[in-house]
Amino acid sequence: MATPPVFDYLIVGGGAAGLSLAYHISQEPRLADKRVLLLEPDAKDQNDRTWSFWADEPMLFDKIVAHEWEQLAFRSPQFERVFRLKRHRYKMIRGLDFYRFVRAALAASPQFTMVQAAVETLENTPDGAQATSSAGAFVARYAFDSRPPQLQPQPQKHRYLLQHFVGWEVETNQDVFDPAVAEFMDFRGEQHQQARFMYVMPYSRRRALIEYTLFSEQMLPKQDYEAAMRDYLQRLGVAEFRVEAQEVGAIPMTDHPLPPANGPHIINLGTRAGRAKPSTGYAFKRIQAHSARLVQALAATGAPPRHLTGDQWQFHFFDTLLLDIMRRRGEITRDIFSDLFRRNPVERIFDFLDERTTWVENFQIMNSVSPWPFLRSIWHVLRGRPGQRDQ
Repeated sequence: MATPPVFDYLIVGGGAAGLSLAYHISQEPRLADKRVLLLEPDAKDQNDRTWSFWADEPMLFDKIVAHEWEQLAFRSPQFERVFRLKRHRYKMIRGLDFYRFVRAALAASPQFTMVQAAVETLENTPDGAQATSSAGAFVARYAFDSRPPQLQPQPQKHRYLLQHFVGWEVETNQDVFDPAVAEFMDFRGEQHQQARFMYVMPYSRRRALIEYTLFSEQMLPKQDYEAAMRDYLQRLGVAEFRVEAQEVGAIPMTDHPLPPANGPHIINLGTRAGRAKPSTGYAFKRIQAHSARLVQALAATGAPPRHLTGDQWQFHFFDTLLLDIMRRRGEITRDIFSDLFRRNPVERIFDFLDERTTWVENFQIMNSVSPWPFLRSIWHVLRGRPGQRDQ
């Protein structure tokens, strides 16, 4: 029997997490002699998503940023403001641009092998990991698994929500958008006992990406999202528009433990490793930080870091509290975010969501919102059971 090909690193999945890790490896000279195999079942030749994020320092993918904004708007019935960003910029990358950029870089490097194949099993071996796939068997010293997590829900212990959305890239027949201002959250619509807002990324006065975003346990019929977007455009005074592209997404948001590894030689990536922040769904920049952490350790020691993610427990606790509130009384999420943006500099909010704040800043954040919903959720967390919907 032929011996399966041997690689130093095996990356399962060529989406945001898998390609990010591969690109970080390609940029590290100390790993230039490592052989890397990437297995991905899909062609990745469609613009299937966009990633948006805030950043206050240069990133590896700045050259493919499609748009960026220096101003963000927050809107609710209680509070509205347009914020001019200081340290940060709000940026957007198109999925297809990202796929093409990274795959071209990997194709130009002899250390990378890309195979279009679906992984059927991935297991630890005494000396590494082995994958069986539709293209055969492969072994490596370490495997990095970015497939979606397979959870066995425990609803009596943990909270399970989705951040789900439908987005349209629209072209209007009149000037209506302000291309200098990204509409970060517009909570002025009906909440229907859930957290619901419009998210608008304007590219020009007549073109924008509009998304109707919800935090809840179940998705809606597609026509409900589309009706909300039509209503929003009508409120802006848009009589005619064309939908040039659309996207649909559902991001799991949960405090269910997502292990950073599966045994000694299989490291989890992306949502499988909890890189989508449980309380917001933002993942792209957290994926970059995780990739950089892994690559730095591999280059320095030849092994992944002992603490794979670098997460701090207090931020997980804050996420759990907000998930509990959104599950019990999703509609007051609007009030919480209104207080946050009214009583804090936007830079502090971004640092908090990036999990970079000090204990003093964390206290300032928590002191800026009404304590009662959080106190109730603290009680639910302490007793080890999620809170139920308030009647």
